[in-house]
Amino acid sequence: MLSQVFLSVPKPIKLKILLTILLAHGFLFVSQNGSHAKFRKSGNPVRTVIIKMSEKEIPYGTFKSIVAMSGLHEEDFR
Repeated sequence: MLSQVFLSVPKPIKLKILLTILLAHGFLFVSQNGSHAKFRKSGNPVRTVIIKMSEKEIPYGTFKSIVAMSGLHEEDFR
């Protein structure tokens, strides 16, 4: 039973893949302050996503927040 819980936990996404997909969907690098980078997509509404660049893998909860900020769907990242 406990092993099923660990198997169902979503895996983190690699930062490189996340950035590649955001850039492919029209997001542009705007600025960086310390380890946090800001990406923006113009349109209506303007979408801004802030990503911590010092991590090689983004935890699933953080990834879900980035998906919500970007206005994209989770399937776009798979």
